Amino acid sequence: MDLRERLLQIVETDDRADANQLFEDEQDIDIAIALSELEDADILRVFALLDDEKKALLLEEEEEDEQIRIINLLDIDAILGIFQHMSSDDITDIVGALSVRKRKDILNLMTKSESEEISQLLSYDPETAGGLMTTEYIALRGSLSAIQALQKLKEIAPSTEVIDTLFVTDYTHRLLGTVDLRNLFAADANERLSEIMEPNPISVVTDTDQEEVSLIVSKYDLQVMPVTNRRGALLGIITIDDIIDVLIDEHTEDMLMMSGVSKDERLDSSIWSSVTKRVPWLIVNLATAFLSSMIVAQFESTIAKVAVLAAIMPIIAGLGGSAGSQTLSVVIRSLAMGELRLRDSHPIIKKQIAVGLINGVLIGTIAAVFVYVILHNWALSLIVFAAMLGNQLIANIIGFIVPVVLAKLNMDPALASSMFVTTTTDIVGFFLLLGLATRMMPHLLTL
Repeated sequence: MDLRERLLQIVETDDRADANQLFEDEQDIDIAIALSELEDADILRVFALLDDEKKALLLEEEEEDEQIRIINLLDIDAILGIFQHMSSDDITDIVGALSVRKRKDILNLMTKSESEEISQLLSYDPETAGGLMTTEYIALRGSLSAIQALQKLKEIAPSTEVIDTLFVTDYTHRLLGTVDLRNLFAADANERLSEIMEPNPISVVTDTDQEEVSLIVSKYDLQVMPVTNRRGALLGIITIDDIIDVLIDEHTEDMLMMSGVSKDERLDSSIWSSVTKRVPWLIVNLATAFLSSMIVAQFESTIAKVAVLAAIMPIIAGLGGSAGSQTLSVVIRSLAMGELRLRDSHPIIKKQIAVGLINGVLIGTIAAVFVYVILHNWALSLIVFAAMLGNQLIANIIGFIVPVVLAKLNMDPALASSMFVTTTTDIVGFFLLLGLATRMMPHLLTL
């Protein structure tokens, strides 16, 4: 019996004990996925058998669309009960996606401190450090002794998301350092936190872009990232699970944008939504395709005289497109990981030229030999070799230049880059092949 069937059985039997036993037998994420496959009425019946803490566990694991769907099934009192067991950043994500009216209704019924905290988090751009952070952390004064810190930890840990790392602040709440929980346990009872702490911790400010935050966490192998204001006062922390979500989102966004697809489109998006998100880039692609066809049209007489060129054209263009995409993928990854700085471009473009030349010679030689074996014409083999070499060279150069130029213009390097690279290699490949064939026409008329 799969999880969905078990949930339906629980609904039919109205078995509260079995509903709670499910959390002992299965992982929260698996239950959440199975729950999302149920009808609205069945979800409500499952929720009726669970306490607020377990409802919160499921809600935290659901995708955003499912979270909103479930929240819209519940009354305000039920929502507030569940929110009591959720972290502030998760609550903010859910509340921020609700309709303005429902958001106001929920905030108005929260306590003043809770409402102000969520409203403050909602004021940050969701794709910045401020939008990612939670305010549930442990901050203690450096003057406390280790034993006093452990006592404080015992008191406030149940309501805190992260307890592995303690943050040491001064009386103005300025971040001074961090203390690992293991070091705290190993310290002498009377040793002060200011003596145990690691000073000058790495931190970010609230408007730091989420992609930059993820790069910093990856670079310094951090488990938690403190977020401060411009004066260094601690405002919140970003946990590793949120960083993982950012990495997945950024990777998905880059992959989609390379193909001219909106990051907001989903399989279950409406037909009109999908059309409006895709058609602009398809129109751009259509324009570039017409440009390629205009190049081909200039050599109509050449193709008419040597029809075999029509069969070779997609080979030259296709290999160029593949080479360009290879370079493009490497460059976009390097830009995303902060490994490529624009001032270092000169030696890298030299490398791309070398790679293009070597690949061009190798692939061009193979293609030329194949053409000669089939058609027994040395001139056509030479043309294929030269066209392949030139297109491979251009493909590597353009695969590097396009994302670098977009980055220089403060645009996402993945912004439909593959479309521009493929169009360029198509045009160059067609022009080289047909242009050389036109110049060497007397040697091709025997075909």
